[in-house]
Amino acid sequence: EVTMVESGGGLVQPGGSLRLSCAASGFTFGNFDMAWVRQAPGKGPEWVSAIDLGGTSTAYADSVKGRFTISRDNAKNTLYLQMDSLKPEDTAVYYCALPNGSNWQGWGQGTLVTVSS
Repeated sequence: EVTMVESGGGLVQPGGSLRLSCAASGFTFGNFDMAWVRQAPGKGPEWVSAIDLGGTSTAYADSVKGRFTISRDNAKNTLYLQMDSLKPEDTAVYYCALPNGSNWQGWGQGTLVTVSS
């Protein structure tokens, strides 16, 4: 059974930083590209960033490019998202995601990030 547990969210002031983690189990983590998706209150899911299975290639949404950094540790079955220079519009529940056809499927309960002064 696929299980993903996201952590690291919280309340942060604009301009602050957070590091999200996603502990994965129930599948061969190192065999899959992974991503982060987020869902802001009252809005649909939004893709944030992706990383290939080896961790050598990354991609970012324009809204977070230059501020967020995705990484992974295949030995620990863990996905990370370093978020710097946070903005109020980054407020959302963040989920780690697996490929689902041409889309990404978020898993787990997510972790809430709130950016507010």
